[in-house]
Amino acid sequence: MNLLDGYEPGPLDEAVTPDGSVRPGYAAIIDALTPGGIDGLRATARDLDRCRVEEGISFIAEIDGVPTEQPFPLDPIPRVIGPADWDAIRAGLRQRARALNAFLDDVYGPMRIVQAGIIPEAVVRDCPGFLPAAADLAPGGRPRATVIGFDLLHAPTGDWVVLEDNLRVPSGLAYAVANRRTAAASLPALHPWPGLRSPETVGRDLLAALRQARPPRCPREIPHVAVLSDGPANSAWYEHRLLADLMDVPVLTPDDLAGDADGVVATGPAGPWPVDVLYRRLGDDELIAGEPVDAAADALLVAAARAGTVAVANVPGNGVGDDKAIYAYVHPMIRFYLDEEPLIGDVGTWVLGHPGQYEGVRDRLAELVVKPVDGSGGSGVLIGPDLTEAEVAAMVEQVDAAPHRFIAQDVIRFSCHPTLTRDGLRPRHVDLRVFALAGRDGSVVVPDVALSRVALESEGLLVNSSQGGGSKDTWLIDPDA
Repeated sequence: MNLLDGYEPGPLDEAVTPDGSVRPGYAAIIDALTPGGIDGLRATARDLDRCRVEEGISFIAEIDGVPTEQPFPLDPIPRVIGPADWDAIRAGLRQRARALNAFLDDVYGPMRIVQAGIIPEAVVRDCPGFLPAAADLAPGGRPRATVIGFDLLHAPTGDWVVLEDNLRVPSGLAYAVANRRTAAASLPALHPWPGLRSPETVGRDLLAALRQARPPRCPREIPHVAVLSDGPANSAWYEHRLLADLMDVPVLTPDDLAGDADGVVATGPAGPWPVDVLYRRLGDDELIAGEPVDAAADALLVAAARAGTVAVANVPGNGVGDDKAIYAYVHPMIRFYLDEEPLIGDVGTWVLGHPGQYEGVRDRLAELVVKPVDGSGGSGVLIGPDLTEAEVAAMVEQVDAAPHRFIAQDVIRFSCHPTLTRDGLRPRHVDLRVFALAGRDGSVVVPDVALSRVALESEGLLVNSSQGGGSKDTWLIDPDA
């Protein structure tokens, strides 16, 4: 049986050409999976689900107002990113990460980019993630965003574009590693595969970046690193534990912390243990704003961070850098701070809080995607072409009431990929989350790991796990393989 029976390639199908031919990077993969047929793939999918439930590879989503743990689905057909694409992605994201960290340093300092008239001051001041109280939490010249997640789309032109920047608490690194582990166990026909890069090195890369966040008063040449989590109730608790294992560092909760501004220690059966760098995986900005996880621990960490005895990564207040309105200015940032032309594209964006920009698109919001400036996980996103007339009217009314809370973007019908559905293999939209790890002196590493998310619903454009999306094992192949 042909696995692609009934398959009609979508726009920019990454695996199948418009005439139905399998692209070279996928031909051997499809051949290897063909002997088992669709029934074999379905059996594999069930095995993947079972393994992932047993391993606790899950996330917590709110369903009918109730936080519910769900397995993170993995589609059995891997996604291949070719060497030329990967090299271009890495170069573009290293540049973008440098510019975004320069912007964070600037807006919590002299605001040169505002004084130069490139970004209106009101756009910065109105950002919900702009927290002046966080300005002094990164002494010593280290980057405010150590771990950055970028969401990319493969546009119908064949170009890669950045859809979103994530500078607060980006997740996905560990899920990419878990995808490979469970795929390797359940798909022996594809593993090992010639030239397939392992994502397991990400622990080494992450630990190196966190060590470079060493605070100025650290008494050790090699700082002590730990993951700071609020425990099993966190939606990414699985990831916290796996990343700690990959780095061979402990997972701490706020209850484990003691000390004062002169030093933070982890308490426990082994006795006090000094902590120099905490990889913060709690809420976005709980140390400075919002509901604290532990008020005493927050006060301790703020005092120690200001005193330069502990480094918190990522630093609170980074929401000003991944605000949807600020996204529209990243290309100007690259030119301003780096004196370079952008190496990777982004999506046409209108800042609706700007009167001139809003008036320019108000009458065609039905053709655009409208997003809240401080949204995440696909929450609140309105895709104009998918709405009814009544829903469009409600959207316009909502935006009219508070235009500064929204942006509008062009709709990009991004690339598709063969995905297992109840009807067999069918094209489904995929995005790509890639990570950059920022060190000192502008150094940026893009590790060989990426997370592909797939819209499981027919023609759906929302790939977020919280919106019913799944994932794919993402293959990066050595060019000489």
